[in-house]
Amino acid sequence: MTSVLRLSTPSDAHRWSDERRRDGQSIGLVPTMGALHRGHATLIERSQALCDHTVVSIFVNPTQFDRSDDFDLYPRTLDVDIALCDSLGVNAVYAPTVDAMYPEGFETSVDPGSLAHRWEGEHRPGHFAGVATVVTKLLTAVQPHIAVFGEKDFQQLAVIQHVVRDLGLPVTVVGEPTVREDDGLAMSSRNIHLNPEARAQATSIKQAIDRALDCSTSTGSLNDIVEQVTNDIQRSGGTVDYVAVVDRLTLEPVTDLNSDTRLLVAAWFGGVRLIDNVALAATE
Repeated sequence: MTSVLRLSTPSDAHRWSDERRRDGQSIGLVPTMGALHRGHATLIERSQALCDHTVVSIFVNPTQFDRSDDFDLYPRTLDVDIALCDSLGVNAVYAPTVDAMYPEGFETSVDPGSLAHRWEGEHRPGHFAGVATVVTKLLTAVQPHIAVFGEKDFQQLAVIQHVVRDLGLPVTVVGEPTVREDDGLAMSSRNIHLNPEARAQATSIKQAIDRALDCSTSTGSLNDIVEQVTNDIQRSGGTVDYVAVVDRLTLEPVTDLNSDTRLLVAAWFGGVRLIDNVALAATE
């Protein structure tokens, strides 16, 4: 028996939020698609440190998947997720159905603009329109003061910050650093699909990133960094979608390292697509 409150419809979430806001209490939202892990727990803890109440949304959003098989295979562990939220002291779980989020006749979508065109947007057509739309709906329903997202999905974080700013939504978007397994692999709900061989190979992403960090503090050029990361991943059995050094605000490729430079990586191992990123800084 759990004590965490479960909210199932936008009106449920709106009513719950209104009551807390009337009492002058702050609300934090941690949007997720479930299959929660330790990385999500850090997002929850960040929200709890910043707000009086924390809501975790759990919704596998069909509109952000560019492949139906990927949507079908995405892990769904709602009961386990709710139990974890309860153990972490979450105040409410917002777990709407697809019909509640996208009722019959729903046609509106949010176009996040040019920031969504490159990198993930190029390889996953329509992905960020789905993300921007569902996050806007979640923010509208829950009405949080703060929403916490992980930096592992760095482009997603940038896109959401852009949408919130452009639409004037009254919420502060907070990014939380990537949480990693002991061997360096970025925590992801998709990691469960890695077979043992692919799981071992996937650690090459973090190893390649670490080498890139070393390269960025030496005389290596940006082209050297991109080539080195690409080669390291390919030699370990991965298939690279992209490796890019970009400005963290515009996500456009850069020609020089500075304090706003970010390395983005997307690669496949054993049929599972993984992403990672790290801040790169120029040497003094």
